[in-house]
Amino acid sequence: MKVTIQKSKLKGQVIIPPSKSLSHRAIIAACLADGVSKITNILYSEDIIATLDAMEACGANIKRYEDYLEIIGSKVTRCKDVIDAHESGSTIRFMIPIALTCDEPITFIGRNHLVKRPLDVYTKIFDEQGIKYEKEKDCLPLKVSGGLKAGKYNIPGNISSQFITGLLFALPMLDGDSEIIITSKLESKGYVDLTLDILKRFGIEIIVSDNYLRYSIKGNQKYKAIDYRVEGDYSQSAFWLVADMLGHDIELLGMNPTSLQGDKKIIDDIIAFGGEINYKDGVLACQRTKNSNPVIDFSQSPDLGPALSVLASLTIGQSKFIEASRLRIKECDRITCMREELSKMGAKVSETEDTMSFEGVAEFAGDLELNSHNDHRIAMSLAIAASVCNGSITILNADCVKKSYPHFFEHFESVGGKITYEN
Repeated sequence: MKVTIQKSKLKGQVIIPPSKSLSHRAIIAACLADGVSKITNILYSEDIIATLDAMEACGANIKRYEDYLEIIGSKVTRCKDVIDAHESGSTIRFMIPIALTCDEPITFIGRNHLVKRPLDVYTKIFDEQGIKYEKEKDCLPLKVSGGLKAGKYNIPGNISSQFITGLLFALPMLDGDSEIIITSKLESKGYVDLTLDILKRFGIEIIVSDNYLRYSIKGNQKYKAIDYRVEGDYSQSAFWLVADMLGHDIELLGMNPTSLQGDKKIIDDIIAFGGEINYKDGVLACQRTKNSNPVIDFSQSPDLGPALSVLASLTIGQSKFIEASRLRIKECDRITCMREELSKMGAKVSETEDTMSFEGVAEFAGDLELNSHNDHRIAMSLAIAASVCNGSITILNADCVKKSYPHFFEHFESVGGKITYEN
């Protein structure tokens, strides 16, 4: 799908979709629990559907309703011998250790850029534990024969916290105690906090020490069924908060001001750019009160990079992103791809391996065709950029927003966005 967006004033309220990160985690925990859990405020994005399908392949009984789930948990079994993660990095990295608490053979597959996203952390564990596996040059398909064993796991912390989360879900179910030791700087700590919070709610005890570098995990633990409501997603709020900073007037509903989400850092980042945050009576909004040129660290919040790239490009002066290398191993290389697309509009952006530098411009040029690179966050960021462009912007492969925010363009139109669709 192509969308063409005309410059317009955006004004109104948007109900932010439920947190994708928390949805993944709550679904998995409920599927591993004894009894019936109800998970409310669910959005059936492609990534969430991938996790639901994966947990059903491992024995869970899931009833899907319009915006909630009823889940009868189960010990991990093999209902299917293939797990298809589609394009979801969370699904593949969470599910590998969970599925391997059952030692029957299983094959993991995925699509598009996911087949190349690194899984070396797990294959190293397989080598150490003598677990047989087969894969081609790409990381997927991956066929594994054998189950995980309790013990000591040495895991790097600077690749993805998703590997840590996958093990934190799986190891409590093994017959024996385990320990995870983080061997390098831990990035995306906020995502680990989300995992630990969900595990605690579902009855699993993890002892954390050494400033999040050591996790002690008792074996033979049991997940317990609970009811859980998913809160609004701060990574999705970023697009609308950036819109406010560019002169629009959007109010956000459904956000938790005391959230543990790592992407709540968007609030600090907006303030660093000169924004003033307003949160009253359940409504979140912001406005720009001054022009500031911050240095933003992305080691803990790589998903905020695309949206903030738009803001930095339209902030007069020099702004810089650092510790941003993990943006390169998402759905696409988000550093290079955002630089390419923003530059087409007249932005002045340069890059190194782990930084982006911006010399802000007064406005974006229009009457252009831009490429989403099949990346949902790039597509949504470019839509916000298009709303202030001096001319129309056409975004290719715009339906990739289905990966995380399938109603994004409907919400965009509901607050005054002008869109023409072409299939």
